Amino acid sequence: MDRRGIEERPDASSKIKFRDFMKLINQSSPKKLIFIIGLLFSLVTSIASLIVPQLTKGLVDTSQLAKIDMSMLWVLAVAFAAQLGFGTFGSYFLRYAGESAVKNLRENVWSHLLKLPVGYYDDNKSGEISSRLVNDTNVIKDLVSSQFPNFITGAIQLIGSVIILFVMDWKMAAIMFSIVPVVVIIMVPIGRIMSKLGRQLQAGTAEFNAEASEKLSEIRLIKSSNGETHEVKTGNQLIKKIFSLSIKDAKVEAALQPVMTTLMLVVFVGILGYGAVRVQAGTLTSGSLVAFLLYLFNIITPVASFATFFSQVQKAMGATERVEQILETEVEPTGTDKKVDVVGKTIEVNNIDFYYDESKPILKNVSFEAKPNTVVAFAGPSGGGKSTIFSLMERFYKPVSGSMLVDGQNIEEIDLNDWRSQIGFVSQDSAVFAGTIRDNLQYGLDKELTEDEMWHGLSLAYAENFVKEFPDQLDTEIGEKGVKLSGGQKQRIAIARAFLRNPKILMLDEATASLDSQSEEKVQKALEQLMEGRTTFVIAHRLSTIVDADQIYFIENGEVTGKGTHSELMSNHALYAEYVHEQIVN
Repeated sequence: MDRRGIEERPDASSKIKFRDFMKLINQSSPKKLIFIIGLLFSLVTSIASLIVPQLTKGLVDTSQLAKIDMSMLWVLAVAFAAQLGFGTFGSYFLRYAGESAVKNLRENVWSHLLKLPVGYYDDNKSGEISSRLVNDTNVIKDLVSSQFPNFITGAIQLIGSVIILFVMDWKMAAIMFSIVPVVVIIMVPIGRIMSKLGRQLQAGTAEFNAEASEKLSEIRLIKSSNGETHEVKTGNQLIKKIFSLSIKDAKVEAALQPVMTTLMLVVFVGILGYGAVRVQAGTLTSGSLVAFLLYLFNIITPVASFATFFSQVQKAMGATERVEQILETEVEPTGTDKKVDVVGKTIEVNNIDFYYDESKPILKNVSFEAKPNTVVAFAGPSGGGKSTIFSLMERFYKPVSGSMLVDGQNIEEIDLNDWRSQIGFVSQDSAVFAGTIRDNLQYGLDKELTEDEMWHGLSLAYAENFVKEFPDQLDTEIGEKGVKLSGGQKQRIAIARAFLRNPKILMLDEATASLDSQSEEKVQKALEQLMEGRTTFVIAHRLSTIVDADQIYFIENGEVTGKGTHSELMSNHALYAEYVHEQIVN
């Protein structure tokens, strides 16, 4: 099966252009009106900054005549005030528009991630994915919300200053811009280096994020195995890799800024010296020289910031590539808008095959049938493909061939949310989220449950008593993965959640496998109540769970090798009989 992931693709990054970045931002529905207002305010600020040197020129020239034009001083003060006020609001509006665009981008990526098929998460570590969501979008955010607004205002200021300089004195302007080819020669190779380092640094950060997330989630295994020393060594290697790349990046950036500053200083000194000669020769006034130097500052400031901007652009290109890879990955098919009520309907699975790798089939020509309100059990050795059948029924994956039908209707054609809303799934790991018991009982339900409804669900799952023993009862925090609860308690919370979901199809995957005998007895009673009046599919190793099933399917190496009731299989399926005998002995 062809799967797409977020692995680094060195040859693809060169294809990512700035227009792809802008397309990505544009897809995030930026607040264009606010951006335009901010741009207009910044334009006024830049115009004010362009007027100030001209006013200063007049002020200097008139002061040499032993008089000061007070009206010009007032105009100069107004220009300064306009530059301050409009600059503040313009910067805020541009920043707000940028932050809003990145907020929408993150929402789009998060929403898309939740709609991706389970197979995507089989192929990619959750830590790497979260790094794309958080770190890569943060790189884009820095560019859009901080560097880009500065670039816009700086560009307006620079273009205006250049035009005025050439109008004032084209010879001095030409001398100043003779430095441009030198800047280009320096910037192009440095930009390429920073682009490569940026991609490597982001990939290294994602790798470390994935490793840290995985290992911290299994901290108990690490401690029980005395694995701290090994994990410290492994983690330090990744940290040193990031450090090494960061130092290389720092060296390039450290060299870039002083180089640009030095070049600008050389230009400044050159212009000052040439201007002084012109003033002495009487071909240039002192006020014009002062104005020229002020315009030069108007150019130097944005040019210096452009170096940082283009450095950030190169980093954002790598981040854009990885975010685009996620957004271009196809979401799981949702079927049509067709809804089917499964109550009273027969579920048929016909000749399904499934594999990740064609050379290693997981399910081969598997068929079974479940009539309404019956219990269908799957038994057999571990690794035979029983849990994969449940994954296919949940539509986590799509069969390679064959069909799964509800009274003749292919489940792939049923609306995905409608289909899953009718299924209650209880597994042996009894997945719960960090948060309160209340949060976990309410999770995934369209309506808000009352406390009475929650307590009723808990009582049906034989969980009411232990929840009442907690000081905070329903508001008890259970910790990450429910670490503050025992295995039996977590399982009963999961069963209570299934009761409150009121499913029409129930799927139980080794629901009592990891419990002690006392917890198993309570959970089994809860499950028996939950199974009443529902079509139930059961995977179990324990004989007590499957002996009363209406139909049992024995799965070996991905194939159905026997089917029937318990007594029928005991008489005509040798391996099933041996399987039952081992259960009795154990």
